[in-house]
Amino acid sequence: MKRKKRTEILIEGSHELAKSLANEIEQKYSVSSLQEPEHGLVMLKVRETSKKSLFYLGEVLVTECKAKVEGKIGIGIVKGDFPELAYHLAVVDAAFLGNLPETKSWAGILESEKQYLEEKRKAKNEAILKTKVSFETMDV
Repeated sequence: MKRKKRTEILIEGSHELAKSLANEIEQKYSVSSLQEPEHGLVMLKVRETSKKSLFYLGEVLVTECKAKVEGKIGIGIVKGDFPELAYHLAVVDAAFLGNLPETKSWAGILESEKQYLEEKRKAKNEAILKTKVSFETMDV
């Protein structure tokens, strides 16, 4: 599983999952925090539809953190004020970069969380579609 997809699953899914994976690494390896969770602002870039030009819509608050496990540096960045989640993401990222043995068993856990998120998203879309209004005209 690619880094981007793995991070999306850990952010959108249960934050307890990221915490449990990070705790598993902390119990077996020495984890050092290179950058404590801190807030930052990221410019949000948007493409304008008619001329296809890019512009900055505004800024988004993020929490970022860096952790080191077995010589590998992991990065955790999450939208909003979530310092614990950013730290857990950094530890999990470093574990995957270091190709630690624990990450092999995480593939199934992440895949099941991905399935759960897809079902949740599908149910939400179906609920929204139920409220959709049909503006068809009636012919006599």
